[in-house]
Amino acid sequence: MTIASQIASQFREVQLNGTWVSTNLKAELDTVTWEQANIKIADLNTIADLAFHINYYVAGVLQVLEGGTLDIRDKFSFERPPIESKADWDQLLAKAYSDAERFAVLLEKLEDGQLQEGFVKVEYGNYFRNMAGMIEHSYYHLGQIVLLKKLITAQTKV
Repeated sequence: MTIASQIASQFREVQLNGTWVSTNLKAELDTVTWEQANIKIADLNTIADLAFHINYYVAGVLQVLEGGTLDIRDKFSFERPPIESKADWDQLLAKAYSDAERFAVLLEKLEDGQLQEGFVKVEYGNYFRNMAGMIEHSYYHLGQIVLLKKLITAQTKV
């Protein structure tokens, strides 16, 4: 197994189908209604905000893996369209899952030597750092989503 295919496997685990930490983003988000996704607790991001945010970076880096430019900017990473229906929520999730799988497929195709090459700009480090960072970023926000779900469930039981 190449290093790139191992990273791709770990990316799929956190995004789509793994249980390294007992769950994954898809498993968690698939059990959230569009109404729950919009519930705001104090000054925390909503689940919808986090789902959009995670995919914003996946889609941006995916564009690079597809041979394009890196056009994403941190300041826009939480600027999501409103989720006003089940269809809106389903559309956001379908895009996130599709982008994640396309990302993993292209990541698997990288040669291990490419992982040491610079990623877009020298200050961004190499491909390895950025691909591993995508996994770390996803796990970070997965934890937030799990906690938000628990808070929302506790709130609605009262």
